[in-house]
Amino acid sequence: MNKADLVTAVAAQADLTKEKADAAVSAIVEQITNALSRDESVTLIGFGTFSQSHRAARTGRNPQTGAAIEIKASNSVNFKAGKALKDSVNS
Repeated sequence: MNKADLVTAVAAQADLTKEKADAAVSAIVEQITNALSRDESVTLIGFGTFSQSHRAARTGRNPQTGAAIEIKASNSVNFKAGKALKDSVNS
Protein backbone atom coordinates (compact mmCIF):
# COMPACT_ATOMS: atom_id res chain seq x y z
CA MET A 1 0.00 0.00 0.00
CA ASN A 2 1.37 3.38 -0.96
CA LYS A 3 0.21 6.86 0.09
CA ALA A 4 -2.38 7.10 -2.71
CA ASP A 5 -3.89 3.76 -1.68
CA LEU A 6 -3.93 4.87 1.96
CA VAL A 7 -5.66 8.15 1.06
CA THR A 8 -8.29 6.27 -0.95
CA ALA A 9 -8.94 3.85 1.93
CA VAL A 10 -9.17 6.67 4.50
CA ALA A 11 -11.53 8.62 2.23
CA ALA A 12 -13.82 5.60 1.86
CA GLN A 13 -13.80 4.62 5.54
CA ALA A 14 -14.19 8.13 6.96
CA ASP A 15 -16.65 9.28 4.28
CA LEU A 16 -14.36 12.12 3.17
CA THR A 17 -13.36 13.47 -0.20
CA LYS A 18 -9.97 12.31 -1.44
CA GLU A 19 -8.68 15.88 -1.09
CA LYS A 20 -9.65 16.05 2.60
CA ALA A 21 -8.31 12.55 3.25
CA ASP A 22 -5.03 13.49 1.54
CA ALA A 23 -4.79 16.62 3.68
CA ALA A 24 -5.43 14.56 6.84
CA VAL A 25 -2.86 11.88 5.98
CA SER A 26 -0.29 14.54 5.03
CA ALA A 27 -0.93 16.43 8.27
CA ILE A 28 -0.41 13.29 10.34
CA VAL A 29 2.85 12.45 8.57
CA GLU A 30 4.04 16.05 8.94
CA GLN A 31 3.28 16.16 12.66
CA ILE A 32 5.05 12.85 13.28
CA THR A 33 8.05 14.15 11.31
CA ASN A 34 8.07 17.44 13.24
CA ALA A 35 7.90 15.68 16.62
CA LEU A 36 10.74 13.32 15.69
CA SER A 37 12.88 16.22 14.49
CA ARG A 38 12.41 17.80 17.97
CA ASP A 39 13.59 14.47 19.48
CA GLU A 40 10.11 13.70 20.86
CA SER A 41 8.58 10.26 20.58
CA VAL A 42 5.12 9.74 19.09
CA THR A 43 2.93 7.06 20.67
CA LEU A 44 -0.25 5.88 19.00
CA ILE A 45 -1.92 3.57 21.51
CA GLY A 46 -2.52 0.14 20.01
CA PHE A 47 -0.46 0.95 16.91
CA GLY A 48 3.06 1.71 18.09
CA THR A 49 5.70 4.24 19.03
CA PHE A 50 7.98 6.22 16.75
CA SER A 51 11.19 7.45 18.36
CA GLN A 52 14.52 8.91 17.34
CA SER A 53 17.79 7.10 18.03
CA HIS A 54 21.25 8.59 17.90
CA ARG A 55 24.23 6.89 16.33
CA ALA A 56 27.66 8.07 17.45
CA ALA A 57 30.48 8.75 14.99
CA ARG A 58 32.58 5.68 14.41
CA THR A 59 35.33 4.22 12.28
CA GLY A 60 34.27 1.76 9.60
CA ARG A 61 35.98 -0.18 6.84
CA ASN A 62 35.60 0.09 3.10
CA PRO A 63 34.72 -3.52 2.13
CA GLN A 64 36.47 -3.24 -1.25
CA THR A 65 39.79 -1.82 -0.09
CA GLY A 66 39.80 -2.49 3.64
CA ALA A 67 40.71 1.15 4.26
CA ALA A 68 39.44 2.79 7.44
CA ILE A 69 36.78 5.46 6.93
CA GLU A 70 35.13 7.81 9.37
CA ILE A 71 31.34 7.46 9.58
CA LYS A 72 29.81 10.64 10.97
CA ALA A 73 27.19 10.72 13.71
CA SER A 74 23.58 10.49 12.57
CA ASN A 75 20.02 10.14 13.77
CA SER A 76 17.63 7.36 12.83
CA VAL A 77 13.95 6.60 13.38
CA ASN A 78 12.80 3.54 15.30
CA PHE A 79 9.31 2.06 15.36
CA LYS A 80 8.13 -0.30 18.06
CA ALA A 81 4.83 -1.98 17.25
CA GLY A 82 2.09 -1.88 19.88
CA LYS A 83 0.37 -4.93 21.29
CA ALA A 84 -2.80 -4.57 19.20
CA LEU A 85 -0.77 -4.28 15.98
CA LYS A 86 1.39 -7.29 16.89
CA ASP A 87 -1.69 -9.35 17.76
CA SER A 88 -3.40 -8.37 14.50
CA VAL A 89 -0.39 -9.29 12.40
CA ASN A 90 0.20 -12.59 14.21
CA SER A 91 -3.36 -13.88 14.11
